[in-house]
Order: sequence, then structure tokens, then C-alpha cells
Amino acid sequence: MNPLSRLLPDPTSVRLETWSFEPAPPTITLILTSRPRPTSCPLCSRRAKRTHSRYERTLADLPWGEHRVAIRLKVRRLFCDNTGCKRHVFTERLPGVAAPWARRTTRLADGLTAVGLALGGSAGARLGRKLGLAACRNTLLNMIRQAPMPAVVTPSVLGVDDWALRKRGTYGTVLVDLERHRPVALLPGREADTLAAWLREHPGVEVVSRDRSGAFSKGARHGAPGAVQVADRFHPLQNLAEALELVFSTHATDLHAAEQARRDAVLAEQGTVPIAPSEPQAKAKLLAAGSRARRLARHGQVWALYRQGWSGEPAANVLRFGEIAPHLGISRSTVYRYLRSEVFPERKGRPDAGHSRLDAWRDIVLEHWNGDRRNSRKMFQDLQQRGYRGSYPTLARYLRRLRAVDTVVAAGGLPATVRPTLDAAPRQVLTPRTTAWTVLRRVEKRSMESQALLTGVRGRSPVLNEAVELAEAFTALVRGREAAQLDTWLQQAEHSAVPPLQRFAKRLRADYDAVRAALFLDWSNGQTEGQINRLKTIKRQMYGRAGLDLLERRFLLAA
Repeated sequence: MNPLSRLLPDPTSVRLETWSFEPAPPTITLILTSRPRPTSCPLCSRRAKRTHSRYERTLADLPWGEHRVAIRLKVRRLFCDNTGCKRHVFTERLPGVAAPWARRTTRLADGLTAVGLALGGSAGARLGRKLGLAACRNTLLNMIRQAPMPAVVTPSVLGVDDWALRKRGTYGTVLVDLERHRPVALLPGREADTLAAWLREHPGVEVVSRDRSGAFSKGARHGAPGAVQVADRFHPLQNLAEALELVFSTHATDLHAAEQARRDAVLAEQGTVPIAPSEPQAKAKLLAAGSRARRLARHGQVWALYRQGWSGEPAANVLRFGEIAPHLGISRSTVYRYLRSEVFPERKGRPDAGHSRLDAWRDIVLEHWNGDRRNSRKMFQDLQQRGYRGSYPTLARYLRRLRAVDTVVAAGGLPATVRPTLDAAPRQVLTPRTTAWTVLRRVEKRSMESQALLTGVRGRSPVLNEAVELAEAFTALVRGREAAQLDTWLQQAEHSAVPPLQRFAKRLRADYDAVRAALFLDWSNGQTEGQINRLKTIKRQMYGRAGLDLLERRFLLAA
């Protein structure tokens, strides 16, 4: 037996007659002949007994190292003796070698399809040229579209979530088999009817894990009435964080006071004098004040239209925001954000506000200053030698802030010979969002600084103290799977003095069965979120060219 026969596409169907080699470009040509065997008509399946003729097919095959491989395959043409068959002459099929009318072997087509599924069109074509699998990007995409889809097995436990084909424009629904860890389907749109129709076409789903979307709740209820709905445990905590952020936004003054008190306590404990951050310029202050005044007026206009009946409850009638938004010339998301609270939401400000380009060399500057080496020119030369690329006026402005501290200390009655040790003030860490997530963090994972700041926040107001207590109790309830405590917590929150938590409890009550099921069932939507991340990677890899059909094929076939 010829040793090259083992490298043929299907040695049981073809045999090697001879081969040749061409050096430029390096190409190996294999002359193959089909082995005689019983063959049936592909149309009527009647076995053929008479040979009509032979003809030669030219196929591309997988490369051998740096050498291209071409196959010249001689196959038979046979008569179909069934007088009722439309096909009188047919060519024998060799499914292990190549598909009918194909110009590539089956194994080469499978390799190109795998490259296309993994990388898409353009990237797959570039890699294919490196590997000797030459094909243009359109060919790879067409091969993906021609690949057979996997059979749909109705899952017992189904994960449901939405994803953005185009953010704020076009959305879809992803379905995941949580038991087999495989995606099942991509549905166009995220409406209840779309999910309900799929569930009716695929009966047998026993558990539906979802976020707290009302559309998915309705779709699962109509499409699979007997299925148990489970709310993902992350989303109630996320909704609680949003409610807490709203509470802390209305008490921004208390947050700032707690942060300032903690800062002063730390500096007093260290025995240092703080350096106040640089003040913004007068022009910047004026522009910021004008911007705030315009936003404040717009906030009042939104609530005035809302009270006139232009919209319903924010959580239930989001589409009605389309009436207010074009009337005022703002986006629907801005309208939704304003309607979350009657208290004007102040901007959090930039995290680098009040910082200097010298902050990276701050310790060196303070070492010079506290060591009584205050010549600004020598200090500038030292900083340049250490890699500072800023200007001298920047250093001069920074040193003026240090001299201002000396002036304040001297005005307090200290003698000029007593120079205080200066230190930069700690950065402000308390914003409504960071405070909310600090409350939700496990107690054993909080830093001592965070715990001290949170203690200061709770002591500022009875409302803040109650909000923190309720939030900590709910997170402990969810993480400890204490379903029996849910009713008690809902009653406490509904009768509390914290309106955002009252609304949060009301929404939980509306989705009570799914939330309670999440506390004693192990299923969650974590797998679904991971599949969505993979889907986003595929979509961005194709630079937005892919439609839903191509995305679904790559998403399902590459899983």
C-alpha cells in the first residue's frame, strides 16, 4: 500500500494513482480514482448497474506544510434505470471526499468554516493566508451561512436576558441552556410576545432564570405558565444600590460633612497640617454655576410636565418619556434620571478635581519643604532630574499653596521658628455611588477606612442610619438565602422613612414569587451574562457588519 494513501481525504472511497510536484508555486498534485462500490441514485435511491462514463473533478485540499495540494479526482457517471426518475444520468457521491459540485475537499471546507467561526471574515482571511488556507472574507462568511445549525434541544432550565445589537436602538434576546452551559437561540427584539412564542414552540421548560424585566416575566408567564421563574440574585442588589445612591444623593451635604470629619481626624492623628486642594479659576466657577442653573431649571420643567399628566410612573411607563423629551429637547434617559427624584441630582464632579500635575512628585516636594530646603529653582532642577516634565510656573503655583498654609498657621499664634509638617489632604472618597456599594460590600471585606467613613455617615442623619441598616439586612438576607426573612424585611422597608427604599420594596413585592424563588433555588443568570459577553466580542470582532442571522450562527456554532 502506498504510504501516501493514509493522507488521502477518504482512503476507503478513493485510491491514489500517481502524483506530481511543481516547484513554482510549490504544489503537489494527487491523481485519485474512486473505488468501485455499489452506488444509488441520489434522487430515487435506486441502485445503478450501468456505467455511463468517467469525468475528472479538480479539488483543493489541506496544504502539506508550505506546499499547496491539488486533487484531480476521477469519478464515474452512471445510468439510473428507473424510468420514473427525472435524473437519467448521475455522478457517484463521495461524501467523505467532497460535496457535490464543490471545489474544495470536505476537510478543507471544515477547516475554513472553523476559522470563519472563530475569527469572522477579514481576520479569518488574514490567518488563513498564513496557514495556507486561502479564502476571501466573503467566502468565509458564506461558508458560515451554509453550515448546518445544531439541533435545538429544549432545555429544562432556561436563562433569558436581553442584549444590544445597537445600543439604544436595536435589541435582542439571548436564550441559554443553564444545565448544558450552551446558548440555545437568539431572538429578534426583547418583547414579551417574542419570548412567549418561542416557549410555546418548545414546550418542556421547567425553570426560567431572568432579570427583573417585566417583559420577560410576562413572556415566561404566557409562554410557559407551569415554569418556575427565578429572578437573578445580582439584579435585586443592583436595584438596591440604585435606591441607595438616590438616598445618598439627597443627603450629599451629610456625605461631604462625614468625609471632611474623617479627613480632619486622620490628619490630626498623624500630627500634620493639610494642604488644601487648588481652587478652580473664576471663569470655570462662573461657567459651572451657569450650567447648574440651566440643569436645575430643566429639572423643574420635567417635574412640572410630569405633574400635569404628561407621563405615568417612571418604572411602568418609560415609553411616555417620549412625550416630554422632544418637547424639552432632551433625551429620554435624562427625563428618566430626573424623574427618579424630586430633589435635584447634583453632579458628582470629576474624580481628579483639585489635583495637580505635581501629585506624582508630591512626596519629593514635601520632603524639600519640610526639610527647610525651599529654594524653588533648586527644587525644580531636582524634580527634572527625577523625571518631572512639567513647567516651573506649575511648581511655583504649588509652592504658593504651601506658603499659604504657613501664613494661616502663623496667624494662629505659632512662632515663626515653629514650622509645621505639611501633608496633602486625603482624596475625597465619598460619592453617592461609592457609598452605596460600600454599604453592599461584605462587612469582612470592608477596609478600616471605609468602615470608619460609613460609621460617620450613619451618625449624620436618622434617615441615613435606617437606610444603611435596611440595606445591610437585605444583602445578608440574599447572600444567606434566608427566604423566611423576606416578608419581614419587605414590611420594614415599606413602613420606613426612606422613600427610595419604599419604592424598591414595592417593586420587589410585585415580583415576589421570582425573588423568593431566587433565595432557595441555585439557578442564576450568571451563565447568561457570560454568554452575552462572548456575543459582544463576536459582534465587535465583525466591526458591526454582521446581521442577526450571521451573529446567531457564529454564536451557536462556535459554542
